[in-house]
Amino acid sequence: MKNRPVVYLAITNHGFGHAVRAASVAAEIQRLNPDILLILVTTAPRWLLESYITGDFILRERALDVGVIQADSLKMDKVATLEKLQEIRKRQSAIAAGEVNFIHLNRVGLILADIPPLAAKIGKAAGIPVWMMSNFGWDFIYRPWGGEFEAIADWIADCFSQCNCLFRLPFHEPMSAFPIIKDVGLTGGTPCYQPETLRKDWGLKSPREQTILLTFGGLGLEQIPYHNLQDFPDWQFITFDRNAPDLPNLVKIDNQTDRDRLRPVDFMPVCGRVVSKPGFSTFSEACRQNVPIISLTREGFAEAPLLLSGIQHHSHHRIVTAEEFFEGNWDFLREPPLPPQSTEPLLKDGTEAIAQAVVDYFQTSSTSEP
Repeated sequence: MKNRPVVYLAITNHGFGHAVRAASVAAEIQRLNPDILLILVTTAPRWLLESYITGDFILRERALDVGVIQADSLKMDKVATLEKLQEIRKRQSAIAAGEVNFIHLNRVGLILADIPPLAAKIGKAAGIPVWMMSNFGWDFIYRPWGGEFEAIADWIADCFSQCNCLFRLPFHEPMSAFPIIKDVGLTGGTPCYQPETLRKDWGLKSPREQTILLTFGGLGLEQIPYHNLQDFPDWQFITFDRNAPDLPNLVKIDNQTDRDRLRPVDFMPVCGRVVSKPGFSTFSEACRQNVPIISLTREGFAEAPLLLSGIQHHSHHRIVTAEEFFEGNWDFLREPPLPPQSTEPLLKDGTEAIAQAVVDYFQTSSTSEP
């Protein structure tokens, strides 16, 4: 009997954004070819992955990298991050050996990574191709922090140099450590519900332009000034923050217990704006749904200017400072979004393009390039 094709999806352990975009690609792979077995290698919660992937998959709970250790979506702990990175670098041979053994036992044919650096070394040791997908590399994030992070960035760049192909997403840095780069469009999920159904089921009665999605990624934000909502009594706000207060114009979604696994992207078509922090997956899904974005700034994180520039060029938007968000009265909601600065079209086919490349690879497995 012919063995099933097996793809090993290695996902950065940082918030939910990398898991969301990798899972959206995994779901599309499964839709195009249900015979492909998906192995997701991540510490992201199963409920999050299942909200994108409706079919079966194997979850291998492993942390191949650390990303940035944070208290919430805006506060970084560089000391703890460096300590964890140095530990992973020290243990890289043992980590890789364990994964190579698992890969051989499960007859994995391809690694797709977003974007743990060790995945490239694991693939090389296992003798199978490694493709990656991202708009930035972790060397780009760590290098500006200086000091001992520079050696970490060099090590990561060396890992990335062993990758067979990078699918580079929009809003990107050069990613020059990668030898082969293929540019693709935005990634993300597709809404699963009709807007009328959501409006009826969740009691959304305000006009779309006065229906606002508040979403700050898997890490959330501390001390969101929900008291400002009282100044918008005729508006409705939607949040996935389970710790949010009970307010008459605030709809709380618990996607960890809701059997339908509702996601922020499902609510975007009924919202006039998305209020967020700089994060690729939220920006990408909002752009794919043509929903204006109001974003906070994010200091000290090298990816943030790329993302903010991206939405300024390609989306209706407003950028607000932390002071305006945390200490202001949210008058920015009453102001119309600014139009995109560029008329250049933004590709939105990343989910489909990457998934199709994976499917094609297994159909013509005599080559190791997409």
